[in-house]
Amino acid sequence: MKDNNYAITVKDVYKDFKLSSDKPYTLKERLIFSNKNKKEIRSILKGINIKIEKGETVALIGVNGSGKSTLLKLMTKIIYPTKGKLYVKGKIASLLELGAGFHPDFTGRENIYFNASIFGLSRKEIDQRIEDIIKFSELGDLIDTPVRTYSSGMYMRLAFSVAINVDADVLLIDEILAVGDQHFQDKCFDKLMELKKSDKTIVIVSHSLDSVKKLCDRAIWIFEGKVRKDGNTQEVIDEYLKVCQ
Repeated sequence: MKDNNYAITVKDVYKDFKLSSDKPYTLKERLIFSNKNKKEIRSILKGINIKIEKGETVALIGVNGSGKSTLLKLMTKIIYPTKGKLYVKGKIASLLELGAGFHPDFTGRENIYFNASIFGLSRKEIDQRIEDIIKFSELGDLIDTPVRTYSSGMYMRLAFSVAINVDADVLLIDEILAVGDQHFQDKCFDKLMELKKSDKTIVIVSHSLDSVKKLCDRAIWIFEGKVRKDGNTQEVIDEYLKVCQ
C-alpha cells in the first residue's frame, strides 16, 4: 500500500533488461553464429529500497552504469520495474534527456505548449506562464524558430524553463545542468535553490559533486545496482571518493 508520508517510495525494486544480438538470416550466418540470437538478461537494479520525504533535495551518485539513471527513469514511469513497487506522489516534471518531448520542426514557442501540456497544464495555464518561460530561457526572438536549429545549450534552456514553470511537486533531473554556458548553469542552480526552499521534492543524478554538496542535504550512492550508502551528503561523498578515486 502506498505510504502517504513520503513523496517517493521505492520498495525492493529490481530492473532487468533483455539484450539480444541481431538474428542471422543466411544459412552460413546461422551455422557460424548459432548462438548469436540468444537473449541475455542484464540486471541493472538489484533490490533498491528508498524513501524520500516531501521537500527533500536528494542526489543519486555513482559511477557510470551503476543504475542511477535507470532508477530516475523508473520514478518518471518511462520504464517499469521487473519486480518490486515504486510510488511517486504528486505531479512530476522530469529533465532526463535533453529535448525529450520536443518536436524538431516546431518552434520553441510551439514546443512550450506541446511540452507543458504533457506535464498536465491546460492551454489557459500555459498562456499565463509562457512569458515567464521565454524570459527565463533567454532565447529572445529565437523562440519562434524551429528547435532543430537550436544548439544543445538552447535545448537545455528551453527544457529547463518549461520544467520549472509547471508547478510540479517532484522535479527529477539527470545531468542536464552540465549543459550550457556557465551563466545559465548558475541561473539554473539558483532556481533549484529557490525551488528547494519552496517545499518541492527534487531528485538529481549528477557527477558534479561540488554542486551536489551545495544543493542536496542527502545523497544516495548507487553501486552495482544496489544502495551502497544513504545519508548526509558530505559523509556519503567522502565514502564514495575513498572507493572511486
